[in-house]
This record gives sequence, structure tokens and C-alpha cells, in this order.
Amino acid sequence: MNIRNVAIIAHVDHGKTTLVDKLLIQSKIFRDNQEVRDCFLDSNDLERERGITILSKNISITYGGHKINIIDTPGHSDFGGEVERVLKMADGAILLVDSFEGAMPQTRFVLQKALSFNLTPILVINKMDKPNRRPAEVLDEVYDLFIDLGADDEQMEFPVLYASSRFGWSSLSPDVQGTDLTPLLDAVITSIPPPKETEGPLQMQVTTVDYSDYVGRIAIGRIFRGTIRSGMPVSVIKRDGFTQKSVVKDVFLFEGLQRNKAAEVPCGDICAVLGPEDIDIGDTISDVDYPEPLPIIPVDEPTMSMTFSHNDSPFFGKEGRYVTSRHLRDRLHREIKSDVALRVEAAPGTESLKVYGRGILHLSILIETMRREGYEFQVGQPHVIYKEINNRKAEPIELLIVDIPADLSGRVIEVVGKKRGELKKIDSIGGRSRLEFHIPARGMIGLRNRLLNATAGEAVIHHQFYQYEPFKGSIPHRQNGVLISMQDGPATAYALDALQARGRFFIAPGEVVYEGQIVGEHNKEEDMVVNVQKAKKLTNMRASGSDEAVKLSPPVVFSLEEALEYINEGERVEITPKSIRLRKKILGEWERRKADRLESRA
Repeated sequence: MNIRNVAIIAHVDHGKTTLVDKLLIQSKIFRDNQEVRDCFLDSNDLERERGITILSKNISITYGGHKINIIDTPGHSDFGGEVERVLKMADGAILLVDSFEGAMPQTRFVLQKALSFNLTPILVINKMDKPNRRPAEVLDEVYDLFIDLGADDEQMEFPVLYASSRFGWSSLSPDVQGTDLTPLLDAVITSIPPPKETEGPLQMQVTTVDYSDYVGRIAIGRIFRGTIRSGMPVSVIKRDGFTQKSVVKDVFLFEGLQRNKAAEVPCGDICAVLGPEDIDIGDTISDVDYPEPLPIIPVDEPTMSMTFSHNDSPFFGKEGRYVTSRHLRDRLHREIKSDVALRVEAAPGTESLKVYGRGILHLSILIETMRREGYEFQVGQPHVIYKEINNRKAEPIELLIVDIPADLSGRVIEVVGKKRGELKKIDSIGGRSRLEFHIPARGMIGLRNRLLNATAGEAVIHHQFYQYEPFKGSIPHRQNGVLISMQDGPATAYALDALQARGRFFIAPGEVVYEGQIVGEHNKEEDMVVNVQKAKKLTNMRASGSDEAVKLSPPVVFSLEEALEYINEGERVEITPKSIRLRKKILGEWERRKADRLESRA
């Protein structure tokens, strides 16, 4: 069979998507006069803005009489659910490693997943155009990583190539600059085995679900046995074992960036199927007379949760299109159809929903996607998910790696130590230090900003889930209280100027706020209710210097992740298509005091 199914895996920003771009260009799938933008596979706005791959992509190219199905995977561990399910479609994996950075946390994560699926690896030491490249040391690091992950003898015999995805070349030697990606393509053909041709009735596992307003749900996956044909009756076996009958309307093959209609798709190929309406990730499409399910795709458990609820602020419905609890519930339940790493359940006694994910990035991407779609809602403080192991409370531990200039190591160790982080390893690489910590996942909340402030923006931070360990004790969160608006109305420069000595503000003069909204950070530990709407009284008398121009410090503007990391229990982040606001869960001052008294008595 002249088919190769290969996944491209790597740490964040090690060049996966750029490499796929160059493979497509060299395969001549574009017209000579066609304008091709960089990272065109990252079609999602958030992917392009953040420079990361969030959703896996399926494409194919033709080389030497072979069809090569390429799967571009996310590199961040928060999107591990995407990685786990799409690797099921592959027979081999191209592992990209930066020629300077070497093996990083997500390198370990994605390689571990690839080895667990028994994929044949090809190592590509990428970014060989860098002046500070160190390919020999990186190769040794990767060998150590393979050994550490328990790779067998066959997996250890991987081919090694050197490449620059930016300039579109690969080579078999670190000392020779290539001219194109032919050596890599040759390695794919010779090293990665073709899919096994398994005779028997149809078996296809759905690994991705796409949606079209015109045709509905589209199931994408690999044919593991038999052949699928347009118009054939099938059985859809759900993850819980329930079986329902359906009919395949159309099947499509991936050719370049396109999906082209086909009469049938043989065993081993990857295709898109139109027809079954109630189809979800992990379902098996099988022969109608022989409904046999494939093994369920394993997915790592969530490590963090947040509460989602409808917006009940005075600004309710002013900026969003979808604002009710029903809208929120329907959207989240639709999301779990395509995100197998996400969990959603009703919060007892409320209309709120508890959403479980793989980390703050995973949940914040979901929130940002929803607000861009027109949803308006509020979310609570992120919480880690605890377990009981051997009758002891256990919590998720993260592997944290911080790259910084060598002279800043002391500051980083101090900041991470306050978050219960334990230093495990220090390496020196090219005048910089690489510090490796084990830190509770809850210690990661708010840590990124503290490290960036402590290192004047020099820190490069990576982390991934490591394992569950016994509870590490309390961790201080935010040290300061907040400034809370006393009433509704626009803030005045006069009031903000008078209150500058009390702390720093998150709002600007003229901005309309409401009672209970968090408008700034107090210099002291306790919260303080302030009147930011107070105006200067008018008089008939003017004195020299009395009307001097007000000088205000610029307000602090939070990103979504920063806002999520900042809030405490009893506080919320209000999310709308236009705004991100901080607020108290209970808006009224007297109601908050009453609730505090009742809690203290309980």
C-alpha cells in the first residue's frame, strides 16, 4: 500500500506548522502566482494571534508515487486531548526538536504519547539556521529522553535529520545545508511502515468532528478494517456501547488542503464521512451486520476546574448576543462533543456549570473563543482537582522549566519557592540558565506574571503535568485587597486622583462602572469600598493653581489569563465580547458583609 500516515509532534514553537507549510509548497499544491501566507494551517484567529496550534489539522501530499497523510498536532500539554486522539490515526511520528532549546517539557509529553501508541519515530533537529545551534548536545538529550521514557530497541533506532523549516531544507548531516525537504520525505517513505491491510467488515474510529452549516456534522478518522463506501448502511457504536444504524451519504479523501469526494476509501487511509448525524469523537463506524467497536481512545484526566455562570451584573445583555444560562449550557455541551479532555457538570443548587480542563490555557482558550462568538457570562477562580491516594490528599504537580539569563537565577528560585516549587535541576546553555522545578499546579496560578516582573520580561516559561503527589501545604495567593466601586456611574479624574494614594487602578476616567465592580488594587491586605464617581464641587471662586491638570498613572489592563490568575474566592471575571471586568460575586456591600457573617458563624 502506497500510503503513509505520519503525525508531526513537537514542543511549542519548535516549527511544526512552518515545516508543514514548506512541505505543501514543495509538493506544488499551490498555483505559481498564488499568495501563500506563513502558518496558513493555523486558520483559527486565536492560533495566529498566539502563535500556537490549538486544533489538529489533516492534509496530504504526494511524493514518489506515495500518498503521505500528515497530521499537524498541538504542542502544548493543555491540548493533550487533541494530541491523544489524532495520534491514533498515525503509524509514525516526526519529532521536531529545536537545535538550541533541545528537549523541552512538551517534547517529553508528545513523545511519551507517540511511544505509547507504538509509532515509528523520525527525529528532526530543527532550526539549524540558528547561529547558536548545538545539534550534538541536543541529539544526546533526545537519546536520554527516549531511554527515560522506556523506548524499546526498535524505537531507539530512529533516523536523524537536520533541518530548517523556516528555509525549507533538510539534511542527513549537521554540517551540510540541504536544498529542499527531499531527505525528510525519503525518510518518511523508507522508515515509517505502511498501514496494515486488515480484511473484514468495516471499522473506522472517529477522531475529529467537523461541522458545516450546510451539511451538518462531519466525522473524520482512519479506516482500520474493511472499506467505506458512499451510500452504504453502517452502524455507529457510541462510547457507552449503544449502537444506532445510519447511512453514509458521502466520503471524502484529503488531497492537499482539500477534501475531495470519493466513491470509496480503503483500509489504512484517512477520510471524512458525511451522513451519521449523532456522531461523536471516539465512536466507531462499523459494518451494519457486524457492529464491532474499536478500543476507546484514552485521555488524561482534567487537573483544573472553573465555575461558569450567566452574567448578573448591571451591564447584563449590553454587549453580548448569547446571555442566558441556557445559551451557556448549550454551548458548553456542544464543546465537549469535540474536546474529549473537557468535562462539564451542573453545580448543585444553582444554574452554574462546573467546567473541568487540562489547565488555565485550555480553559482560557475556550473562554476567549466563546466571547468572540458573542457569549456573555462570568467565571470564578480556577481550582485544581485533588485526589485521594492511599488515604492521603494528593494534588497535581507540574514540571516547570524556566530559561533566564544566568544572573537572574536567584530571583526565579525565590519566586518559585514561595509557591512551593522545588528546584530539581540547573543547566547552563549558551550563557543562560535552565531551571527545572516540581511545583503544585495551584502554584502556577499567577506565577507567570510574577516571574516576568521579577526578571524584567526575560523569563521563558514552560510547564506540563507531571504526576499527583501528597498535598504540599498552603500557598499564598494575592497579597493585597481590592478597591471596589461604591455605586454605578462613570469614574471621574477628580475621584481617581484623590484615591491614587490608596492603590493602583484598573479603570480610566470616564469609564462607566457599577457597584461591586473591582476597580483597582488596594495597597493593604483588606478590601476597600471607594467612590470613583465623586465630582469636584463647583464654586464661584478660583485661586491660582487650584485647577491644575490632574496627573493619573495609566490603568492596569488585564489579559484574560491575567484576570483569571488575579481573582480570589468570592470574586468573578465578567466576560463579554467587548470587555473583561473584575467584580465581586456579591455586588452589594451590605449583602457581602451579611454573607461574611453567616460564613464565619458556620
